[in-house]
Amino acid sequence: MIDSQAVKNTCNASIESKGFCLYKCTNGIKRHLAVDIPGFPFFTHCTKASVPDDQGLIEMLAHNINYFKLKPVALPKTTILLDNGYHPEKLTQALEAIYPEIMTKIQFELSAKPSKAEKEAKGQSGFVPVAARWVIERSNAWVERCKSLVKNFDRTLARSNAKLKLCLIRLMVKRLAAPPVT
Repeated sequence: MIDSQAVKNTCNASIESKGFCLYKCTNGIKRHLAVDIPGFPFFTHCTKASVPDDQGLIEMLAHNINYFKLKPVALPKTTILLDNGYHPEKLTQALEAIYPEIMTKIQFELSAKPSKAEKEAKGQSGFVPVAARWVIERSNAWVERCKSLVKNFDRTLARSNAKLKLCLIRLMVKRLAAPPVT
């Protein structure tokens, strides 16, 4: 599952990390995060907030293209769940330009979005959470618990990405080292 999160900059941020996200009305950076089913991270990437989600995802996967190059074709395709802000056809074209065989190893799937009729049939209205999407949203919430990641305090995007990775490593170790629930 992949998603991005817009985070406000502080006065310490450099021009390299300043951008304005029109969708979220945020002046800062975007953290792009790819997680597995339990919510543990695969890849992270930080961009200016002005970078579209599609472009941030392409950059993140391009930086980690060796992961896909080394994946045997005999294994089932990796399904990447996207929210409705992404455009799979645009992503496919851009990634095939980087690595032509990538679509033999991955596939994109848009997250289900309940229609008004489906909500009414269940007696629901307004925002209705989608179970599969909450894995990535929960991971973003875990990141928000790290005080130094609530806003972007860093001067460079590389440092912001390193801090994000350290936070996620700490969270993974904490969860993996926890005693089993009985």
